[in-house]
Amino acid sequence: MIIRKGPAELERIARAGELVAATIAHVGEHLRPGITTGELDDIAGEFIHRHGGTSASKGYRGSTPYHDPYPAEICISPNAMVVHGIPGPYRVAEGDLVTIDVGAVLDGAIADSAYTFGVGAIDPEAQRLLDTAQDALAAGIAEARAGNRIGDISFAIQSVVEGAGFSVIRSLVGHGVGRHYHEDPHVPNFGQPGRGPKLSEGMTIAIEPMITMGAAEVVLHDDQWSISTEDGSLAAHFEHTVAITPAGPRILTIAGDREPSLLQ
Repeated sequence: MIIRKGPAELERIARAGELVAATIAHVGEHLRPGITTGELDDIAGEFIHRHGGTSASKGYRGSTPYHDPYPAEICISPNAMVVHGIPGPYRVAEGDLVTIDVGAVLDGAIADSAYTFGVGAIDPEAQRLLDTAQDALAAGIAEARAGNRIGDISFAIQSVVEGAGFSVIRSLVGHGVGRHYHEDPHVPNFGQPGRGPKLSEGMTIAIEPMITMGAAEVVLHDDQWSISTEDGSLAAHFEHTVAITPAGPRILTIAGDREPSLLQ
């Protein structure tokens, strides 16, 4: 069931989104060669809690009840790992691509965003992968308008990614978000325009291109959370929580000026 939010609930999600965006920026400031992903997780958790929020990821079981609960504050996925990387002893290295994926709960509202950072000097083709993923996200967001359909978002993302010679990971999708971490509808990163659920005012969705430099196939690790490209190729993942409004798409996971302390 698709959950549409009223104005007051939308503003609460936007406040959670500011915290998410500020957390990603804060972690990014500490992302450097030699630091472990576990240390970055501690930094993220302290920041979220200091600003009155809680992690939407820690303790989350997903849609498969046999999962162990997700054990960390945020997801950190380096290089060929696409999503749901569990922070731990991995030490970040020069040239890595590292995705920071944050879901946070604030005043009962949930927002979700991800950003793939290049660490230091990265390979030019890796930079092109990052640029393409960001362009694909922007193209998808531009289609998030009342009266359009999910397929319009999906097709826009796919066109940018495949037009650049990269692959869309088809087994992983975006999703509704706001009252719950994952809501209807699914938001694939490939598809046909004019297909799928119709977008209407009050919907809040996480649009998240997940793309790879190689083939689209992925593998699930033994921890039952981390997912990597099957061929070991580099991956990139960018995500925003977006509201469908009368004025067009509104990105909720940006750090605004209503709470400057979130940026400190």
